[in-house]
Amino acid sequence: MAEVTKWGIDKAHSHVGFKVKHLMVASVRGKFTEYDADIATTNDDFTSAEVDLWIDPSSVDTGSPDRDKHITSPDFFDAVNHKQITFKGNSFTEVDHDGSYQVTGDLTINGITNRITLDVEYGGILKDPWGNQKAVVNVHGTINRKDWNLVWNAALETGGVLVSDEVKIDCELQLFKK
Repeated sequence: MAEVTKWGIDKAHSHVGFKVKHLMVASVRGKFTEYDADIATTNDDFTSAEVDLWIDPSSVDTGSPDRDKHITSPDFFDAVNHKQITFKGNSFTEVDHDGSYQVTGDLTINGITNRITLDVEYGGILKDPWGNQKAVVNVHGTINRKDWNLVWNAALETGGVLVSDEVKIDCELQLFKK
């Protein structure tokens, strides 16, 4: 008999982040410190997973308080008017038989929703030293920030722009059974 298993994110062992090119060649990495998710699977089968992830955009941390303030401004996340970034995923497709999947869902930033597909590396379900069941997933993908009206930029004297349109998503999540 199929049962619904609920999962949460172990934030002490997880990372929700991104990387974007700066000055056309260097990368700026950032992470969010405030996020959570409701994840439901049929039994322990993650191909049946329904994911409801939310991120507080004002919790962005790039290692530069001035840059973080700019990222939360109306030029980017407009965190005063848009309190959450959300991802609702409900379609998992197995890519191979070695733990590689793709998840498709709706990503909402600045009130704009677009369907995206991300790569998922599923590490399986393990027991920690205290007997708790954990699942490990790494999620990666690339989006174009302009699709969410994140269009601010500055032209460089030598050509090109300050911030690339391409943003790489980088998440390492350790989940626990609720």
